[in-house]
Amino acid sequence: MVVTEQGVLPGGVPVPGRDAVGRAVVPTLGVEEEFLLVDRLTRAPVPRAGPVIEAASHSLGDLVQEEFYRCMVEVCTRPASTATDVRSQLALLRATAAEAARASGSLLVASGTAVVPPDAPIPVTDTSRYRRMARQFGALVDGNLGIVCGCHVHIGTADRAQALFLANHTRLWLPVLQALTANSPFAGGVDTGFASWRCVEFGRWPTAEPAPLLDSASYEESAAALVASGILMDRRMIYWFARPSEHQPTVEFRVADTNADLDTTVLVALLLRGLCATLLAQAEERRPPPDVSVQRLRDAHRYAAQYGPTGLALDPLTGEHVPARSLITALVAAATPGLRAAGDEAEVHRLLGALRRKGTGAARQRAALDRSGSLRAVVDHLADLTSCA
Repeated sequence: MVVTEQGVLPGGVPVPGRDAVGRAVVPTLGVEEEFLLVDRLTRAPVPRAGPVIEAASHSLGDLVQEEFYRCMVEVCTRPASTATDVRSQLALLRATAAEAARASGSLLVASGTAVVPPDAPIPVTDTSRYRRMARQFGALVDGNLGIVCGCHVHIGTADRAQALFLANHTRLWLPVLQALTANSPFAGGVDTGFASWRCVEFGRWPTAEPAPLLDSASYEESAAALVASGILMDRRMIYWFARPSEHQPTVEFRVADTNADLDTTVLVALLLRGLCATLLAQAEERRPPPDVSVQRLRDAHRYAAQYGPTGLALDPLTGEHVPARSLITALVAAATPGLRAAGDEAEVHRLLGALRRKGTGAARQRAALDRSGSLRAVVDHLADLTSCA
């Protein structure tokens, strides 16, 4: 990610989010999307990632990558500065991967979970690291319900301290973003009753939960202790919903389901960038992050996973049950200064209005089933949306 210029506080302390004359600096953003490969005839996940990635990499290079299971592929944008740039990159990545999938007799599908279950357990991708993970965490590796696909958003920062500053100050807003991106109501061929079953299923993995409040020193201590104890195999397995990236100068947000509707992906990326830009511009005020317990945040995420953005939500700050729409309004207000600095305010309102009209991915999956009575038709609906970005 591109590292932005910073202002300076008295005493030479850098101020993230300000340039040399005090203007707000807009961070870069990047997006990683995980997709399922499903058979064109059965619509069930199939282990064809190898040939699909090989074909797509001729034009995408390392922007298309393998994932934990052989029925998954991941695409990654380069650092983007504008909404137009990130959208065009994602559209190209999706189109290229979808074409490679078709050549292998598969469809590229953006869904947090598989709608139609696989005919047999899907094997883990054959790398030394994934084989070690499968051995160490065998109870979590079933090749069926554990196959989940997320969308990860990276916001550019200058260093780990800034990444942790953002992780600490955004914790309250991540359940709202999770609700907006819910796109996994089905698992094992049945309706789970949740808008995002991916969140529940992936939550079985250690540290797949809200991050604790940490500074640079306590982050290093916690990471080292988690690996030394065997709870995690390595630092790349720190799956907190917001974390400093281990391989890029970014803060990485990991709460969203992958979505077939590209508008939803762009919306969550812009909201996160706007929120982070706002917080960075306010960093010199040195406000402490709200001290909300991980347990209350877990509860808020559970509500988001079950009800999405249209039902009740748990306000992490007060612990009260409120309409989810009120928290969405509050999130947009909190992000507005950063959205204005990036020129994204009108686009976010347009995308949010479209999401309200069309419904979340979960709502649209259920509507497709109601229309057709067929889970295969749901998969076709998702594949069409995914490849028509």
